[in-house]
Amino acid sequence: MPDTIRTFIAFKLPENIISSIRKIQEDIKSYAFKVRWVNPENIHLTLKFLGNISATDIEKVSESIINTVNGHAPISLTVKGAGVFPCIKRPHVIWVGITGEIEKLTSIQKDIEENLEKLGFPREKRPFKGHLTLGRIKGKIDPKKLWDAMKKFERFESELFIADKVFLFKSDLNSTGSVYTELMGKRLSG
Repeated sequence: MPDTIRTFIAFKLPENIISSIRKIQEDIKSYAFKVRWVNPENIHLTLKFLGNISATDIEKVSESIINTVNGHAPISLTVKGAGVFPCIKRPHVIWVGITGEIEKLTSIQKDIEENLEKLGFPREKRPFKGHLTLGRIKGKIDPKKLWDAMKKFERFESELFIADKVFLFKSDLNSTGSVYTELMGKRLSG
């Protein structure tokens, strides 16, 4: 096992939601933007990106997740709309949004953040905004054309899905993209 492991904490998405996201990606791909697209099977709802952590920290991070999610109930969510970070004139990431029980989602994310901070993991400086990354922009894009693409999905809304299990993932980067491996998962039981 390597000394450090690139990790993050997230909810997985059900197959019907992945299918909806795949359709959005295909539509946006038709604009021929220079984007490194995320494989739809790899799209997830990130709660905390840990980055490279010591292999010896996996156990205490897993325990922290288990302790944190106890007492949190499953969350009803919907994928809604699309946009870019940080802004249409300087886009870096194309995403779809999350709506539904956002207060519950934010609460579990905040608890994970606080409990991991006690273990020495730095807090995320930006406020949490639940989203699903579709792709990372790799070149100049005409803002008007990008705006037109995003506008098509402002009214998009998926079926409701239940986020009920938090996972700690290992992320291995290779030439075809990232490969994610589940290190542990804990069902919400509030």
